[in-house]
Amino acid sequence: MKYVPEKQPIYGQSLDSLQNRFAELGEPRFRAKQVLNWLYKKRARSWEEMTNLPQPLRNRLKQEFEIAPTKRILAQGASDETEKLLLEMGDRSRVETVVIRAPQIGVGQKNSRKTICISTQVGCAYNCRFCASGLAGWKRDLSVGEIVSQLIHVCHLEDETTQRAREEIASFDNIVVMGMGEPMANYENLLPALRILNAPWGLNFGARRITVSTSGIVPKILELANEPEQFRLAVSLHGATNDVREQIMPINKRYPLEELIPAIERYASTKGRMVTLEFILIEEINDTFEQAEALSKIALKLSAHVNLIPYNTVLGLEWKRPSLTRQDRFYKRLKRRGVSTTIRREKGHDIAAACGQLKLKTEQSS
Repeated sequence: MKYVPEKQPIYGQSLDSLQNRFAELGEPRFRAKQVLNWLYKKRARSWEEMTNLPQPLRNRLKQEFEIAPTKRILAQGASDETEKLLLEMGDRSRVETVVIRAPQIGVGQKNSRKTICISTQVGCAYNCRFCASGLAGWKRDLSVGEIVSQLIHVCHLEDETTQRAREEIASFDNIVVMGMGEPMANYENLLPALRILNAPWGLNFGARRITVSTSGIVPKILELANEPEQFRLAVSLHGATNDVREQIMPINKRYPLEELIPAIERYASTKGRMVTLEFILIEEINDTFEQAEALSKIALKLSAHVNLIPYNTVLGLEWKRPSLTRQDRFYKRLKRRGVSTTIRREKGHDIAAACGQLKLKTEQSS
């Protein structure tokens, strides 16, 4: 399904495309940089704020481009300082963006490290068994502008509350493309969006601080490996053998571990960067001794970091979270094998922070 808005989102424009459009309008090409400066550096929310543009040009831009392709309809904060935004687009579709804060020793909460988790699709077609995003199926891809605008909402939110935000272009530390949807399935819009976030005229956000997560679409992993940008890669493994992974990740039938692991290896060697293997721990499914041993072998072969994530309960799904004892036992087995690993204790449970949960909860109650 393709949604065609009445006006194109201005946040979907690159410097080149905007310069070309101004040339078509008979305007100087430097106007494009002025507009982008207002959007990303000064964070203008209306065309009227762009006072160094002639009024006739502002009127023309207002007719042609949408300055706010998404609107914030809900913001919920958790007791652990996680914050989730529910955003609505022109066709009433909704996606989620999450702000995850990690306090630093001796630093106030408002100045803590911030990771922004963004979405790339409305819903998801890949039906990972633990995920709320796919329960209602896939609706559509997000446009370039809709992807970028999620970060702008976060910037506006931070501008209101944080001195650091007013002093920096982007007051967060990492971007992870791990929200609703499979990013690699929307590759044609994902890559231009990330380039806008990375560009000096955009958010000027370092590529090495942007992580793209995938359930394992092998051709797109290889395609991203050949791009010049140094984006990080995270792979949702969740099973260290084909039989277990297929219970959790249906995509494994299309791209089994025999194809996926070499693709990850190619990405890591091409970029010279450590890849992360995401591994959600589900009681008596993949938290066994055998899975820990198999996962250790894969991680060591790839020189990858393993991010263990205890399952975040989703209403309507059958899985259970392992006890703390089982979680720690699995973690220690990996460490004993020399695997670089962390265990990510739950954040945002009281605001339904797992992918798609807040959207699902809101739609069920409406």
